[in-house]
Amino acid sequence: MAPFEHVVILTGAGLSAESGLSTFRDKGGIWSKYRIEDVASPEAFARDPAAVLAFYNMRRRTVLGVQPNAGHAALARLEADYPGKVTIVTQNVDPLHERAGTKDLIHMHGEILKARCAHCGDAMRWEDDLTTDLACRACGKAGGLRPDVVWFGEMPYDMDRIHAALETCDLFVSIGTSGTVYPAAGFSAKALSLGAHTVELNLEPSRRRDMFVEAIHGKASEIVPAYVARLLGR
Repeated sequence: MAPFEHVVILTGAGLSAESGLSTFRDKGGIWSKYRIEDVASPEAFARDPAAVLAFYNMRRRTVLGVQPNAGHAALARLEADYPGKVTIVTQNVDPLHERAGTKDLIHMHGEILKARCAHCGDAMRWEDDLTTDLACRACGKAGGLRPDVVWFGEMPYDMDRIHAALETCDLFVSIGTSGTVYPAAGFSAKALSLGAHTVELNLEPSRRRDMFVEAIHGKASEIVPAYVARLLGR
């Protein structure tokens, strides 16, 4: 018997930090160097698309050169070996979960290795730089290709599926998140209110620490494999 029937795991930038990807809100993180309103909103893209694309081109090139760490590998192992149901939701737009072997992943904030056309909505795999003169492969219109990531002011992806998972889980684990960005920051409160055991695995206490029954703090590459081993009874 599995100790929990349905495990929901939420991951954030702290999980990928040890792979060499910058976090967002920590000291020295991405939002200490760039203004959100300049690079991560629909208004910014409408105002200066070249600047927004340059920012994401830089991030895309960085993502192409990094590898998953032990935390990603442990979660892929949990998905494969756990006798109950495992739902993994990530706020990260990088592909490190998939590179580690996770098969069924919810990218609630989109994927940086995809482009989406603002004209027709078609999404496609994209590893090269995006520029303002490129034409969409589906509709043929130029000037509308953007990273397939969720910007501030936009609705995250698959929210119905995420809320359905939260309503049926009996264990909710938050890994490497600051607890400041909604709606993800509210997931722990919802899971707790519905009777789930809630656990925080983070480098330090998040702003939502009061929503967790259990908290383990340390490097993700160490505490995530240890917690997964515990769930698997190893």
